[in-house]
Amino acid sequence: MSRRRSLVGRMVGLVVGAVTIAAIVLGAGFLAFVATVQRFDSTPARADAIVAMTGGSQRIGDAVALLADGWGDRLLISGVNETTTPEEIARLVPGRQDLFECCVDLDYRARDTIGNAVETRRWALERGFTSLIVVTSNYHMPRVLRELESALPDLEKIPYAVEPVSLDTRAWWRNSTTTRLLASEYLKFVAVLVRTSVRWDPPAT
Repeated sequence: MSRRRSLVGRMVGLVVGAVTIAAIVLGAGFLAFVATVQRFDSTPARADAIVAMTGGSQRIGDAVALLADGWGDRLLISGVNETTTPEEIARLVPGRQDLFECCVDLDYRARDTIGNAVETRRWALERGFTSLIVVTSNYHMPRVLRELESALPDLEKIPYAVEPVSLDTRAWWRNSTTTRLLASEYLKFVAVLVRTSVRWDPPAT
């Protein structure tokens, strides 16, 4: 009986130790993830084209502004809802209808970040682009860049991070909503790291 109790005690100790180590690793990884998010900025650089991921009008507005200022020659807005018309998208950026008529493409196929990467690859390869400005929220940028690196490893990707007005990543611990959002995005990013380490090239959609 004492031997069995000793064995159970060792097993419990091993489990507790493993859980503790996993918690420390995840916690350290989360802090590193937040630090990466904080380092992203919105300094533009010239590229062949621009891709913006849907998820907020601020992303689209900033991407159109980059296009208008000549930082890229064409813009893809990826992940547009299938019920949203081009006119509705254009109304998010008043006074820039001319750009939507000549230089903006809308992707209705992507339903998630993997889809964004696949459709961006399709669009970039068809048009022969070798560099892209990537526009999305700062907390979403690590996952997007990882997916794009998986889909387009030879293409230069220049991050242009948008920080939502309601999201303060510098003092994330003060707001439970921000903390939950960053934690959720971190776990999704970890899942992408695991998936792309097993299968680098994303499946076609």
